[in-house]
Amino acid sequence: MTDGKTTSRLNKRMAELGLCSRREADDWISRGWVRVNGEIAPMGLQVAPDARIEVDGKARGQQLQQVTILLNKPMGYVSGQAEDGHQPAVVLVQARNHWNGDATRVQFAPSQLRGLAPAGRLDIDSIGLLVLTQDGRVARQLIGEDSAMEKEYLVRVTFNEVAADVQKAFPATQLARLRHGLSLDGQPLKPAQVDWQNPEQLRFVLTEGKKRQIRRMCEQVGLKVVGLKRIRIGRVVLGSLPVGQWRYLGNQERF
Repeated sequence: MTDGKTTSRLNKRMAELGLCSRREADDWISRGWVRVNGEIAPMGLQVAPDARIEVDGKARGQQLQQVTILLNKPMGYVSGQAEDGHQPAVVLVQARNHWNGDATRVQFAPSQLRGLAPAGRLDIDSIGLLVLTQDGRVARQLIGEDSAMEKEYLVRVTFNEVAADVQKAFPATQLARLRHGLSLDGQPLKPAQVDWQNPEQLRFVLTEGKKRQIRRMCEQVGLKVVGLKRIRIGRVVLGSLPVGQWRYLGNQERF
């Protein structure tokens, strides 16, 4: 009985509570690792918001072994599946590219590549911070429907024929449009933080991630992007991680 309360599928409720991803929840339920109000839960169970959900320690142990990897993606690699002859960034996650400045001391193992997927995209011609994770909780935090995670970029631009001191030539009214007032794919964009970092480079902070968003925003105000680098996602920064190398997200780090 649910006493008239709105119910939802157990896997969805577990994801909402931050316990795991929906896919992970289904795996745990199928293994008999999840109890609802003291009873082993069947697949597809509908639960009330106040249902008592308990997870077996085996599931927690499995989760602790999952890794999240921070990669400084070079140009020429795609974020996800291989396309048009270009390799996916995950091919760089191998022992020889593990940054020797990684403070976690986690040892690389091939099992860490299983289910390792990008949590967000970074264009083939962009560089910088790319997150790959086995942890559905991290993926949901970064790219879930309700995610408003800040992502910070340094963007080198030209304006018409102007390549030096672009800031001086670029109208302040157009900078205001970049901050708020543009639309993509028929949808108004959320407000963005856009400021000059130096006379040829803008700093963007976005809370959404439409395909090629910054390049398309710039096109609408007459700017051409000649270099784009992501330097921060939430509270995690690229820092001194070298191009083409990667490190683990530390236990104490939070997006």
